[in-house]
Amino acid sequence: MKTKWFRILSALLVLVVAAAAGTYIILVEGNKPTSAEHPHFFEVRRGQSARSVGDNLFEAGVIRNRYVWYILCRVNPETIKAGSYQIPPFLTQREIHQLLTKGQQFKITIPEGSTLKKVARILSEAGICEEDSFLTATTDPNILSQYHIIGPTVEGFLYPDTYFFPAPFPPDLVITVMLDTFINRLQDIQSEEYSPAEIYQKVIIASIVERECRVPEEAPLIAGVLYNRLNINMRLQVDATIEYIITEIQGLPHPERITYANLRIDNPYNTYQHTGLPPGPIGAPGAVALNAAFYPENHIYLFYRLLDPSSGRHQFSRNFDEHRTTRN
Repeated sequence: MKTKWFRILSALLVLVVAAAAGTYIILVEGNKPTSAEHPHFFEVRRGQSARSVGDNLFEAGVIRNRYVWYILCRVNPETIKAGSYQIPPFLTQREIHQLLTKGQQFKITIPEGSTLKKVARILSEAGICEEDSFLTATTDPNILSQYHIIGPTVEGFLYPDTYFFPAPFPPDLVITVMLDTFINRLQDIQSEEYSPAEIYQKVIIASIVERECRVPEEAPLIAGVLYNRLNINMRLQVDATIEYIITEIQGLPHPERITYANLRIDNPYNTYQHTGLPPGPIGAPGAVALNAAFYPENHIYLFYRLLDPSSGRHQFSRNFDEHRTTRN
């Protein structure tokens, strides 16, 4: 009889230990951030088993421990949905499991030149996160510090690209995914190390080029004009900075044309009134504009004007007399 009870108690003890171990794995190991430091595109094939998905996640470096994944799948046997996923960095294994069992991600395209307010509207309309919550997160000092952004917001650093997000999704994670994409693209562009202040200045220039340029081969030319003006302490006089004041700072509709009254607006972003760069970027530059800001064309032009509205081509001039002549 004692032997029987001993066996029962031993079996119960084993079950308790196993349950405790499973609970530890789920609550502790399952809630540790994964090893992935960058967004990862991941494909779940139709009919693929949860175990196979875990093996693929581990082999891709997205999760730290495939056995934790197996236990999570046994505790929560919800079906993992087939499809394409963009897995943000630093999610826990539980969050990744929830993402893949929820299954639905929305394709979000952020156009080049988008401002923070425009990005917020796009995300809100897609049901990813609320505008106000997103805009608040763009000023998070922890995020700014982590990515060495010296400005008050992440304006200019949310890379314009196509993303996949579940809905809803925390705004801070949306921002880190887009910032990580920016950092990856920047690493492909820059050939040397720059200080945070130098990168910030180049992003400001790139944001102006993005708004001023429609023909890719003209981007280095326009960047060259901006640098030439800065080098001689000449005002940039860029209409795009006036538009930024009107639409993003004053919250007014986009003007049909820039008036002389607009040029007299008292604001640090007014490059007609203030010498040097504006305080921050005026939108999110894409690869072409970023390349131009880092590698401007070396020339002697100080002016450019729109020559053909249909094609977006510009006329470049060396001095004001030449610029004035080409306008006639």
